[in-house]
Amino acid sequence: MPTYQIRAPTTGLPQGVVMAASPGSLHSPQQLAEEATRKRELRLMKNREAAKECRRRKKEYVKCLESRVAVLEVQNKKLIEELETLKDICSPKTD
Repeated sequence: MPTYQIRAPTTGLPQGVVMAASPGSLHSPQQLAEEATRKRELRLMKNREAAKECRRRKKEYVKCLESRVAVLEVQNKKLIEELETLKDICSPKTD
């Protein structure tokens, strides 16, 4: 089983020196609320764009399927006509 050692973090600071937070990193409640609002608006905007793209792709997919259905219906109709023709040719004629 491996053994683990706990080491003090290695920083370039001398022993006993503590880093203080920069003044820019301290936010008032109003700034935090504005930041949250901005993030929410950004998320909503991205979501709207994603939804718009999803609807576009779905519309394109449905259009492709409708086109395929039309082609297959024509092909099916031709095959049915060919089958009827072959049945007429192969069936014994009784006069």
